[in-house]
This record gives sequence, C-alpha cells and structure tokens, in this order.
Amino acid sequence: MPETVTIDRGQTELRVERPPLHKVILLNDDFTPRGFVVRILKAEFRLGEDRARQVMSTAHQRGACVVAVFTKDVAETKATNAVDAARKEGFPLMFTTEPEE
Repeated sequence: MPETVTIDRGQTELRVERPPLHKVILLNDDFTPRGFVVRILKAEFRLGEDRARQVMSTAHQRGACVVAVFTKDVAETKATNAVDAARKEGFPLMFTTEPEE
C-alpha cells in the first residue's frame, strides 16, 4: 500500500490594510471673503460654525490649515468640489491634498 504524505501549509492569515489617509489643506488668499470660506467649510466639510471660523482664521494667519483627513478619493473629491464651488462664484479659493505621514 502506498504511503500518504500530508503537508501542513499552515493557516493563511488575511490582513486587510487600512487605506492611506490624505489631508485636505485650505490655502489662504487675499481675495476670497472670509464669510464665503466659512460657508464652503460648513457645506463641503460639514464643519460647525466655530470650527469653520477657526480653520479659516488659521489659514489666514499661517497661510494654510488642515481642514480634515480622509481616504485619498474622499479627500480629492471634497477638495475639488470646494474649489469648483468657489470658481462658480468667481473666487480663487484653493484646497490641496497630501498624504498624511
């Protein structure tokens, strides 16, 4: 009778990595009214009034401010939507995204 050999291949562990996160950054400009910036932050990023004013003020004082952190696709979509809304109103408001360290 032939001998049966069993090979133990171990258990395969499935690891699901979290998607890399990206920061959405508001860049200051000297042309977009502060009230409009607050409206965009509230509408697109769902920030409360106080937080939106704080983000707007920080960007104004320091030149830029992180608005929020999302997955790459969400961050890019929100930044694009915010910039498009500003362009429709004739403002040069700018948001960028970059990987979070």
